[in-house]
Amino acid sequence: MEKYLFIDRDGTIIEEPVIDKQVDSYEKLKFEPHVISSLKALKDAGYKLVMVTNQDGLGTDSLPYEKFSGPHNLVLDVLSSEDVHFEEILICPHFPHENCACRKPKTGLLGNYLVPGVIDKEHSFVIGDRETDMELAKNMGIRGERYNPETNNWKQITEFLTRIPRTAHVVRNTNETKIDLFIDLDHSGKSEISTGIGFFDHMLDQIATHGGITMKLKAEGDLEVDEHHTVEDVGITLGTALKQALGDKRGIGRFGFAVAMDEVEAKLEGLPDDSLMNHPVDACMDISGRPYCVFSCDADFVRQQVGELSTEMVPHFFHSLAYAMGLTLHLKVTTGNTHHQVEALFKAFGRALRMALKKEGNDLPSSKGVL
Repeated sequence: MEKYLFIDRDGTIIEEPVIDKQVDSYEKLKFEPHVISSLKALKDAGYKLVMVTNQDGLGTDSLPYEKFSGPHNLVLDVLSSEDVHFEEILICPHFPHENCACRKPKTGLLGNYLVPGVIDKEHSFVIGDRETDMELAKNMGIRGERYNPETNNWKQITEFLTRIPRTAHVVRNTNETKIDLFIDLDHSGKSEISTGIGFFDHMLDQIATHGGITMKLKAEGDLEVDEHHTVEDVGITLGTALKQALGDKRGIGRFGFAVAMDEVEAKLEGLPDDSLMNHPVDACMDISGRPYCVFSCDADFVRQQVGELSTEMVPHFFHSLAYAMGLTLHLKVTTGNTHHQVEALFKAFGRALRMALKKEGNDLPSSKGVL
C-alpha cells in the first residue's frame, strides 16, 4: 500500500478567480503561496500525488478545451520543473445539475484507489479548499485537510503531513482471545500492560521501556486452558501494530544491533551488559518485510516455567511477532538462570527495536526502493 494525497486544483494549488471561478487564460493563473515547495517536500516524504478537480462545463462553450488546456499545462510544466509529478489528473467536466457520478464529493473518478490494498488509508489525505473536498475524504474513508491561506496554509499542511505520529491501534478478537493494543513509536514512559500473565506483562514492559515506545495493551484469553493462545495472539497483534505504525518506513534505521539477513547473521560486539544481567545475548533484526526468525538458547532453558509463563512460549512469541511484522529476527542467549535468560532476550529485543525504529530523514533504507 502507498500513501496518497488527493489534491484539489482551483483554490488549492492555484488561486480561483473571484468572479467567474474559471482559470481560462494565462492572466488569471496564479499559484497559491508556498505550494510548489510544499508539494516537492511532500513528494520527497514519500507521498504519491493525485489531482482531483471539478471543471464545470469543460469542453463546452462555457469552458472550451483550448482556453483550459494552456494555463493547465503551464501549471503542470512549472511543477514538473521542480520534480513534482502527479500519478493521475482526474477531472470531472460536468455541471452540478447533470448529477454525474464523478463530480466531487462523489468517488466515481477514484475507483482504482478504493480497491482494498491500494492506498494506505491511515496515512492518505484529501487536500482542498471546499467542504466538498472534506466530504470526498469521508466518502473515501480517509482524512481531509482543508486548505486556507490564512488559517491552514501550505506550510502548515506540510509540517503536519511530514510529522504524522507513528502510532497504531489494533483490536484482535477471536474465540480464544480478545486483545486491544495501542502503540506509539516516538514516545515512552506511559505503558499500561495487562494480559493476565504477570511475568509476561513484565517482559512486554521491557520491550516498551528498552524500545523507547509506549504500549497500552489489554488482553483477555482462555488462561483456564493455558497461556498459549494469549501469548501467541499478543505476539501477532504487537507485530501487526508495529508494522502499521511504521507506515512506509522512510527514514528508519531498519537494522537493530546488527545486520540479520535471512539465515545469515553479522554480530555487533559490546552489548550493554549492565542492562542484560551479564548474560551474553545477541538480538539482531532487519525491518525488511521478509519474515524470518532464528531463535537459539544454549543448552535450552533449565526451567520449564517462569512465573505463569512457559519458557517454550518465549520463542513462539517472537516467531509470531516477527511473521506478523515482516521482520527478520535473530535471537540467541547463553545458558544460565532461566529468569535472567528470558529477561535478557526481551530487553535485547527492545534495544534492537529502538535502534531499528529510530527515524532520521525521509529516505527509504533500501536499494530496491521498497521494504
